[in-house]
Amino acid sequence: MVVGTGMNPDATSLIPEQDTSARRLELLTLEEAHDLLRLLRMIAAEGPDELSEETQWFAREIAERIPSEN
Repeated sequence: MVVGTGMNPDATSLIPEQDTSARRLELLTLEEAHDLLRLLRMIAAEGPDELSEETQWFAREIAERIPSEN
């Protein structure tokens, strides 16, 4: 077996080593999610344009997936 770049050199392991930055992208803390939601809502409120429409969509999606702050 040839071990490629990014692979664990242990010949018994076929699982690639995980990039720590990729793992950090998997989850947000609840506080980070609420901060992101506030930011998206502020951007969406700035005006009717393509960016505000897209941020409204993301804000709705995040709001549906996280518990409220209250």
